[in-house]
Amino acid sequence: MQKYSSQELMAIEHKYGAHNYHPLEVVISKADGIWVEDPEGKRYIDMLSAYSAVNQGHRHPAVIKALKDQADVLTLTSRAFFNDRWPLFARKLAELTGKEMILPMNTGAEAVETAIKTMRKWGYLVKKVKADKAEIIVFADNFHGRTTTIVSFSTDPDGHDNYGPYTPGFKIVPYDDLPAVEKAINKNTVGILVEPIQGEAGVVVPKEGFLAGLGKIAKKHNVLLAVDEIQTGFCRTGKLFAYQYEDVDPDIIIMGKALGGGVFPVSAVAANESVLGVFKPGTHGSTFGGNPLACAVAMAAIDVLIDEKLAQRAAENGDYFMAQLRLLQKRSDKIKLVRGKGLLIAIVLKKSAGKARQYTTALKTRGLLCKETHDWIIRFAPPLVITRADIDFAMEKIREVLG
Repeated sequence: MQKYSSQELMAIEHKYGAHNYHPLEVVISKADGIWVEDPEGKRYIDMLSAYSAVNQGHRHPAVIKALKDQADVLTLTSRAFFNDRWPLFARKLAELTGKEMILPMNTGAEAVETAIKTMRKWGYLVKKVKADKAEIIVFADNFHGRTTTIVSFSTDPDGHDNYGPYTPGFKIVPYDDLPAVEKAINKNTVGILVEPIQGEAGVVVPKEGFLAGLGKIAKKHNVLLAVDEIQTGFCRTGKLFAYQYEDVDPDIIIMGKALGGGVFPVSAVAANESVLGVFKPGTHGSTFGGNPLACAVAMAAIDVLIDEKLAQRAAENGDYFMAQLRLLQKRSDKIKLVRGKGLLIAIVLKKSAGKARQYTTALKTRGLLCKETHDWIIRFAPPLVITRADIDFAMEKIREVLG
């Protein structure tokens, strides 16, 4: 196979690929654990984890083994037939989430779409909302995916503009504002869709009690509460799911990213039968949803998270990482704020510091791959297998750039 340099590969992508991304100027050709490597052999610590899809670390041996073993036996049946992996995955994920039923899909956006359809169908069949009147409450600065319906309630101009006409039925209220939620509810409200922490908005952590308050409002008004744990779930924030930091039992749990162990797109919605039971044969589906290969990978991905105690490691190492960053903040004229939970962390820059891209580029040259969010926020979300020694190494580079 012909080998290409990083510059050649970036030029080819620029010529033939649609320009819907603005990647950091690095090409990744190998990966293992927290480390990635470019075609020239330079190594970097991955501080993004594919937006939390690689919580278990790149190419975790147990996940790769499950992928290879299953690929040698059976990869796809569609749901037109039973297969021998999906029932076991459904049971495993149901027991993990404490919910009665699982509906499998492939991508996070598909799982969010499934949750939206679930809430609307439940609203018409169970709550008896008048046809086509159902409303779902969502939050400003949300990020739930890229489909036409989902971008209809995005407040990010880049994600929203020029995709109309937009799907109706969504009420946007300020994040972390319980009175605004209460005020927005009416007889047609069927659901509340929320991120426990807003990842793409810049790791925005709500005040303590926000999620518990949403749960109380939802129960009071007979409304379904759906938590989008696609980026925050599977140990990223120091708990199996971020909502578990509060006393709340969401009606719907939306999952993706790390469920696929960094090797395969797997997503799912978990809920009780009183909610997911609204679907009957033919009313919703996916050709690849619940495929044997995905199910085998997802079961292995879950086992790694539990067996290696990655929630505990994320909590402990996240506290350590943030403490080091806050010490740097005291000595830096560039850092306004450090925030996060577990190993989902952001540095908010002062306006006087300039744009974040210059700093992520500088960190890249020093062997750290981070991503700016908007123009003034840098996010740190390494694979959860990162060690204290790795964090210390990373902090040396961060101090060089932001000290």
